[in-house]
Amino acid sequence: MTLLHALHRRAVLLGATALAACGGAPQAKAADPYAGSPWRKLSDADWKSRLSPPAYRVLRQEGTERAGTSPLDKETRRGTYVCAGCDLPLFKSDWKYDSRTGWPSFYRPIEGALGEKTDFKIGFPRTEYHCARCLGHQGHVFKDGPRPTGLRYCNNGVALKFVPA
Repeated sequence: MTLLHALHRRAVLLGATALAACGGAPQAKAADPYAGSPWRKLSDADWKSRLSPPAYRVLRQEGTERAGTSPLDKETRRGTYVCAGCDLPLFKSDWKYDSRTGWPSFYRPIEGALGEKTDFKIGFPRTEYHCARCLGHQGHVFKDGPRPTGLRYCNNGVALKFVPA
């Protein structure tokens, strides 16, 4: 075996090992059911006219409201939490819990209601989540929540509306 052949074989083996460690070949992304949503076609001016200034700052500029300022943090009635931008149902009240962080927190979203991306705004990676329909920023998800998921969806209250059951 020549040195070049040995180096090539090693590169192929290392590449295959790296691919396996990453979960294999890239998978095709599922079709986005909201890709054609009219909510995604609204202009910045449209959003500013539809939302309060605090809601606009959070939903459209990925801001964060001050902890302890949302009445939804203390909401205990049965119902559904919907996106304040487009009314898409995001969380059920049964999945809300008191995380003692000052923001409404949930351990599970409604399936298909949220999208995620990595956010480096504070210098290290966090998982940001947003409404799947209008792409409005909701909050961040952390791995310190209760069972059964172990997740904490830490939501800006101003990005939500509560619809009682």
